Amino acid sequence: MEAMSPRTEPRCRTLSIHVVTWNVASAAPPPDLSDLLQLNNLNLDLDIYVIGLQELNCGIMSLLSDTAFEDPWSSYFMDVLSPLSFVKVSSVRMQGLLLLIFAKYQHLPFIQVLSTKSTPTGLFGYWLYGYYVSIINCHLPPHMANNDQRLEHFDRILEMQNFEAQDTPNILDHDLILWFGDMNFRIEDFGLHFVRESIKNQRYSDLWEKDQLSIAKRHDPLLREFQEGSLLFPPTYKFDKNSNNYDTRSMKGQNTPGAQRGRDVATYHFWNGPSIRFLNEKKRKPAWTDRILWRLKRQSQTDFQTPELSAPFALFLRSYVSHMVYTISDHKPVTCTFDLELKPLVSAPLITLLPEGPCTMENDLLISYCLAADFLSSPWDWIGLYKVGLRHINDYVSYVWVKDNQVSFSDRLNQVYIDISDIPETEDQFLLFYYSNNLHSVVGISKPFKIQPFSFLEEDPLDEAQPQI
Repeated sequence: MEAMSPRTEPRCRTLSIHVVTWNVASAAPPPDLSDLLQLNNLNLDLDIYVIGLQELNCGIMSLLSDTAFEDPWSSYFMDVLSPLSFVKVSSVRMQGLLLLIFAKYQHLPFIQVLSTKSTPTGLFGYWLYGYYVSIINCHLPPHMANNDQRLEHFDRILEMQNFEAQDTPNILDHDLILWFGDMNFRIEDFGLHFVRESIKNQRYSDLWEKDQLSIAKRHDPLLREFQEGSLLFPPTYKFDKNSNNYDTRSMKGQNTPGAQRGRDVATYHFWNGPSIRFLNEKKRKPAWTDRILWRLKRQSQTDFQTPELSAPFALFLRSYVSHMVYTISDHKPVTCTFDLELKPLVSAPLITLLPEGPCTMENDLLISYCLAADFLSSPWDWIGLYKVGLRHINDYVSYVWVKDNQVSFSDRLNQVYIDISDIPETEDQFLLFYYSNNLHSVVGISKPFKIQPFSFLEEDPLDEAQPQI
């Protein structure tokens, strides 16, 4: 069996990762998120989705409902992605923050979730093909004047991230950090009129030098280690909901009392619409509040767009864009697509699973599995039977504890049977997952197979039934 044979030198492989950040302002999911998830992009073959949402509805009734059931956003993403062979790996909810990780099921034996101690942000650590990856979803303090607080929170998040396992390295020693969210950095000094004129004429580079995050990176060596793609899209905040118009809530008529009292009243013609008048002191200047950053440990900080200089673990940016089509929030979502090139440090799963015949509805399903030499099993490990297209790990149609219904075992080869008598006849394909209680992760997956109904059995010349698998 493959897991028991000598391991060959692993080849480098490329994982395509799509990162989403969106402050949804308590809104429900819109009807179509194809553009956000790049579902119609034929040039993409994604392996992993990393989705960070901020300002989810966190009222008492909503939180109680989400505790008992999946929240609407998680359910929506699972409904859309599960037919494409993506399985929800983990979900981290902290009040208004939600961090979701989806991966194609063939990657699950090579992804482990690392438990973290509580910190005031949505962070989780992951072990990916032998490398350590930290993912941070944050919502930093708002308003122009609170930039120092934002930078303090940035430092505090890095200082306070401690993992429960003793051998897990500090977050700054992780091979990759993905950090995103509503960071709330604003554009300093420039007036509202100049900012909007620059946006209207797509002169975004005129605004970069006064972006608070860009300024902070020039003075903070640690922050400078975090990279970001070029801001070649309009600032993502603040919009009127259900429109692509920047903030007009304070719009006043020409003869308003405020104007008569001498307040700063400006006229602006934007998005090719009619001229409007508004009070500058109450306006929110557009800003790139929604950002996606990353930090690599194993790569020169200048090589991220140069594939020929790639190391055994390298990240290449494919796109960094906003999605103006969505109007449910006063923020526009931002996405990044990366190619992660790595040489796997682990290339064979800890468990190899094989369904054995006869695979019929009239019989128990016999499962053979072998363990890697360094795998520590537990009586609380279990094997689940799933239909292809499962949404998450609890979506099994049947399961068995590995120490129950055991038929035979040796040092590394074991057999158990699982009851399939209650499974209705179907042409669907199935998968077997082995879940490790010690590692809190899936460590083995079978290839897809069918369970044929008893009527499909044929008689051989010796009048013995032969399974048709």
